[in-house]
Amino acid sequence: MRASVVAPIQGLGSAVLSAVASVGTAGHLGVGALRALRKGDMWGPHILAQMARIGVHSLPIALFIATFTGIVLALQASYTFTGAIPLYFVGTLVGKTMVLELGPVLTGLALSGRVGANIAAELGTMRVTEQVDALETLAYDPIAYLVVPRVLAGAIMFPMVVLMANAVGIVAGWLTSLWLLDMSSPEFLKGLRLFFRSWDVWFSVIKSVTFGLTVTSVGCFFGLHTTGGAEGVGRSTTHSVVASSMIILVLDAFLAAVLL
Repeated sequence: MRASVVAPIQGLGSAVLSAVASVGTAGHLGVGALRALRKGDMWGPHILAQMARIGVHSLPIALFIATFTGIVLALQASYTFTGAIPLYFVGTLVGKTMVLELGPVLTGLALSGRVGANIAAELGTMRVTEQVDALETLAYDPIAYLVVPRVLAGAIMFPMVVLMANAVGIVAGWLTSLWLLDMSSPEFLKGLRLFFRSWDVWFSVIKSVTFGLTVTSVGCFFGLHTTGGAEGVGRSTTHSVVASSMIILVLDAFLAAVLL
C-alpha cells in the first residue's frame, strides 16, 4: 500500500528534477551561444548555407500549407457569414487570421518538424559518432561552429518564410473568393483593408522571429545532448519536435496577451 502511494510521488519528483536540470542546461547553452557570437570567423562561413537550408528549402511546405489555409478560411468565412454579415468580410477574416495567427503558427509548427527535427538528427548523429568531441580536440568551439549559425539563420529566415506564407494565403483566399464565392476583387479588397493595421505585420514578424529562435535552439539543445547511439538520435529528434511545438503554442498565447 505504501509503495503504491510513494511510487507516483517519486516519479513526479524525478520528472520535476529532470525538467529543472534541462532548463539549467538550456540556459548554459544559451549563454554559451551569446558568448560565441564574437567568434565570427567560426560561424560566419556557414550562415549562408544554413539560411538556404532553413529558409529557402522550407518554402515549398510553408507555401503549400498557406495556400490551402487561405482556401479553407475563405470557404468557412463565407459559410459563417451567409445571410448575416456582408460577404466582403471574408477578406477581413482571411487577412487578419493569416497575418496574426495561422500564418506564423502553422508555419512554425510545420518547420519545427522539418527544420527542428533535421537539426536534432544532424547534431545528434555528430554527438554519438564523436564528431563533436573531434571539433573540441581541434580547438573548435562546437557552439560557435554548430549552434550559432543555425540559430541566427532561423531568426533571419523564419520571418521571410512567414511573410511569404501570409501573402500566399491571402492570395489563395482572394482567388477562392473570385472563383467559388462569386465575389469581386473590390469586395475582397474592401474587407481586407477594413481593419488592417501595420502593427499586424510587425506582430507576425515578432512571432516568427521567436518561433525561429525556438525551433533552432531546441533542435540544437536536444541534438548536442544525444546519448545512446541510433536509438538516442531518434529519441532526441522526437523530443525536439514535441518540445518546440509546445513552446511555440505557449509563446503564441503569451505574445498575444502581451502585444495585442
